[in-house]
Amino acid sequence: MSRRRAASVCAALLVAGGLLAACGDPDEEPRHDAGANKGRSIEAGDRYVALGDSYTAAYLTGETDPESGACLRSLTNYPRLVAERLDLELVDASCGGATSRDVLSPQEKEGGTAIPAQIEAVTSTTDLVTISVGANDIDLYGIVIGTCVSLAESDPDGSPCTDLAEGTEDKGERNLAAVGDTLARIVRTVAAKAPKARVVLVGYPQTFPPERPCPDLRIAKGDVDFAYDAAREVTDTLRSAADAMGIEYVDVWSATAGHDICAEEPWIAGAEPDRGDGFAYHPFPEEQRTVADLLAATLG
Repeated sequence: MSRRRAASVCAALLVAGGLLAACGDPDEEPRHDAGANKGRSIEAGDRYVALGDSYTAAYLTGETDPESGACLRSLTNYPRLVAERLDLELVDASCGGATSRDVLSPQEKEGGTAIPAQIEAVTSTTDLVTISVGANDIDLYGIVIGTCVSLAESDPDGSPCTDLAEGTEDKGERNLAAVGDTLARIVRTVAAKAPKARVVLVGYPQTFPPERPCPDLRIAKGDVDFAYDAAREVTDTLRSAADAMGIEYVDVWSATAGHDICAEEPWIAGAEPDRGDGFAYHPFPEEQRTVADLLAATLG
């Protein structure tokens, strides 16, 4: 399998298992120019709304916000760090497990808890919105650390996860396209609700190694390309959505090269983190500080 198609296959695994729900709805939302405020000056006291999943909430990178409930947001995640640095009024709506659909519709958590749609945090007085979602739409991390790890137990030197998904690439590509479509809907909805807001898409880090697994990433040797390229293409989907909408994009992928789970200095926790400042397969504080630096630099 070519590396270029790995993420498409990753998305297709959900289809093969009959697990993927339809993305979004066909209703047409109002058209607004989301790129009109690109480069707009952000000043102290401006209202900043952060939308995202667990890589934004950043559970265990610091003390957990007691008001975040089941969303498990850290008090030192990158939205907090940026808000403190630039003296912004932060509304952090990010939530662990969120898909792009959960930005526009309520998110159902275990136990029946319903989290309000993240988009509700965006109002006409919002000056800045960051968005970072999409990986959970195709259950990227669940597949790699669940399905792929499980299959590796009986075939550690093969490529069982890649082999399982062979032949479903086209469906996977359509699922990634649906993620891009939903991201575009989110951006347009933000622009409609907050006409003066500057909108920035934030990409994902290099979670998985480009060459070989390690004890902290227990997948088969032949599935490393699969995991690496799956994460890369999800990130590319965000970048493409930003380009298509004419808004800014924060390239976390490039900045985190050499700091994946298996690196000598990882910025992503492995299967059993022992540092006490990170959750399995999620960012360490170093990654969140790096994202904060990149975002602050983008905002100028």
